[in-house]
Amino acid sequence: MKDRLTIATKLLLDFMFYAGILVTATLPLSIRFYGKYNSYFAANYIPLILLFFCSGTLAILIIYELRKMFRSVLNDNCFIRENVVSLRRMGTYSMLIALITAGRLFLYVTPSVMIVILVFVIAGLFSKVLSRVFDRAVTYKLENDLTI
Repeated sequence: MKDRLTIATKLLLDFMFYAGILVTATLPLSIRFYGKYNSYFAANYIPLILLFFCSGTLAILIIYELRKMFRSVLNDNCFIRENVVSLRRMGTYSMLIALITAGRLFLYVTPSVMIVILVFVIAGLFSKVLSRVFDRAVTYKLENDLTI
């Protein structure tokens, strides 16, 4: 069961990473297309491209960091400094996504925008706190390794 879960998680992260790159790269086309059906997207073409491109890039960076961390899980070596750095970066990226999405409030206010902001603030705080937990675990692990 663990092998299936591991493989499924790796495939999902890989899919999300490459799909995110594709979606972010094709934003000008997709926003122009959707603008034919939604006047808000047509009227705010450039600002939406900028907002979604920045948020999309940060989301790709979060998935990139998750993929790096997942490799350490596969190698059965989770408590390493690189994972602490990855968690800190993911926290920062999440907070930046929340900030960028808050910029969208000046264009159009919807309940979903508020939810996205809240989710990314919580994710950012969670990642920052978890990075401190991992930092302590790495310190204990290194001290323990030196004792042996």
